[in-house]
Amino acid sequence: MWILVVEGLAIGGLLGLTGAGGGILAVPALMASQGWTVAQAAPVGLLAVTFSAFIGTLQGLFKKIVRYRAALWIALIGIPASHFGIWASVHTSPMWLTLLFALVMFVVAYRLFSHPHEDFLHNPPCRINPQTGKFQWDIPTALILGGIGILAGFLTGLLGVGGGFVIVPALKKTTNLDLHSIVATSLMIIFLVGGLSIGLHMMEGFVYPAAVTFEFAGACILGLLLGRQVVTRISTHYVQRIFAITVILVASLMFIKSLKAIFAL
Repeated sequence: MWILVVEGLAIGGLLGLTGAGGGILAVPALMASQGWTVAQAAPVGLLAVTFSAFIGTLQGLFKKIVRYRAALWIALIGIPASHFGIWASVHTSPMWLTLLFALVMFVVAYRLFSHPHEDFLHNPPCRINPQTGKFQWDIPTALILGGIGILAGFLTGLLGVGGGFVIVPALKKTTNLDLHSIVATSLMIIFLVGGLSIGLHMMEGFVYPAAVTFEFAGACILGLLLGRQVVTRISTHYVQRIFAITVILVASLMFIKSLKAIFAL
């Protein structure tokens, strides 16, 4: 029980601090503590991250820093991709799914180490109107944000990772939103896409283990609340560095494990 609580607190805290990252560690954490495969851990990890993101979404809406129209559009486009991702996860061997998860984690770690604060562009294609504080919607904006939704949705369904590690850097690259608004908007997208993905997992016949799910999800929610309280008081630079090192270590273990399983065939 205590291992689950500690894991949940850490993952929820990362989600609250960065708007990303929680999901990418939730699945490996459950695999390690429960002895599950990716396919078994992904729905439980996604449920915990989704409920945590819901709390963060409510906080962001209350502070009026969520770009909810953009979040709804990205989620709407991402939902069909999530369905395809779930289908792919069901029809993929556990060892190959673990290998893919490890490779995605290596990409995430690389992004965190490669000067993340330089992601912001001076003249991004999707811009906020300074008078209204809302996006200036046109065809390129809709297409770019929709593309973010497709990638995030597919990975959410395939790996149960929430997709925040895609959404946050993508919004940095393509919009002139400030970081706090990006994090809040990312949490709303995670909640919307993750919520439907949970339903799709249940339709596919997945049965959530009640005790583990409630303990892990509750700890994640508490961790997120703590993370959102301290997000403005600590340097995200150090948080991202620690997170990146953790991701590399976990990904390395998963990569080695999957290769051993593949070569043992």
